[in-house]
Amino acid sequence: MNISDAQLVKLYGADALYKQKKRYENAAENFIEIFGKNDGVRIFSASGRTEISGNHTDHNCGKVLAAAVDLDVIAIVVPTDDGVITVKSEGFDIISVDTADLAVREDEKNTSAALIRGVAAGFNNSNLKIGGFKAYMTSNVLKGSGVSSSAAFEVLVGNILSGLYNGSAVSAVKIAQIAQYAENEYFGKPSGLLDQMASSVGGFVAIDFRNTTAPVIVPIEFDIAKYGYSLCIVDTKGSHADLTPEYAAIPEEMKAAAAVFGKTVLREVDEEEFRANISKVREKCGDRAVLRALHFFDENNRVDRAAEALKSGDIDSFLAVINESGNSSYKYLQNVFAATKSSEQGVSMGLYTAEKVLCGRGASRVHGGGFAGTIQAFVPDDILDEFIKAEEAIFGEGSCHRLYIRPVGGTEITY
Repeated sequence: MNISDAQLVKLYGADALYKQKKRYENAAENFIEIFGKNDGVRIFSASGRTEISGNHTDHNCGKVLAAAVDLDVIAIVVPTDDGVITVKSEGFDIISVDTADLAVREDEKNTSAALIRGVAAGFNNSNLKIGGFKAYMTSNVLKGSGVSSSAAFEVLVGNILSGLYNGSAVSAVKIAQIAQYAENEYFGKPSGLLDQMASSVGGFVAIDFRNTTAPVIVPIEFDIAKYGYSLCIVDTKGSHADLTPEYAAIPEEMKAAAAVFGKTVLREVDEEEFRANISKVREKCGDRAVLRALHFFDENNRVDRAAEALKSGDIDSFLAVINESGNSSYKYLQNVFAATKSSEQGVSMGLYTAEKVLCGRGASRVHGGGFAGTIQAFVPDDILDEFIKAEEAIFGEGSCHRLYIRPVGGTEITY
């Protein structure tokens, strides 16, 4: 399999070239071992994502700043004429979904089969073509890490259907919207659109979800490495089991606060009117809902400031905004640990350790949905080794990951 070095360097960075060559070669060999040799094999990739700012704003039509990363799901694929999608993911059993049956299945909730069926249904509902294929997939997107393995999987399936049956003409935005539909309606997770959009579009992107059917997406060219910083995530090894109610409570409470003003989401509420009526919202919704709403308004403003700092190359202002975002998530959004599992505070431990090592430099914050999982840090390169050593002393070898921002989201790879 002769994939050009230039393609792999673009997706993963020069340092990962040899490793990625071997990864793709191994995937192709595994495809042949499982499905046999086939003509017309195609290769697809969809990235994980990192949320830079805009913590828990997307589900209330807010603003986010995000980026695609070098952790991704890849697929070796061949189309079939039977309408059946058959996927063998590394480390998992083969699953098959017949695209002739696109009804929601309760027994498939929280499974990969649900995501496949949901993406196919989303294509079908949008009058796009669907069909069968066989695929071998392998992923290095960390599960439960806030890098969003489910979104990468959904976007990958969407890119495969676009490439095989729609001339690769389905837009990245449309694929992201279909992926969110699959996750909400078929998988059963009430996610916003941030994960899928960042995975699908690629690069640094500022996204305004005021109109979720036509979000405003602004790509930003920025190379953090040129400023002497590395982007890291630390897996604190916390379990997301039984935390769905914690995640669901955030959009529910924000929307309850919006309902006090006769609105559906906070983005529809005038910020000044909200602040003038805080006592009324406290009475109807409680203090936590008020604090989470205030986080929403402030976080939208921070996204604008962070995006402008990136555009102007003002790294110090950018890092200051990221630290503000993390502080707000901890104090006001309150998604750093679950009150119902107060003895488990790995994210707090990770943040404490990061602050001690960074000592006023760089930035650190909770990453993704929160409550358990990962932290994110922008680390000066001269103390990167010290940072990794300190975090891994607590969470184990390999728990700290240095990420590369990749300029491409979901894509087909030529060879």
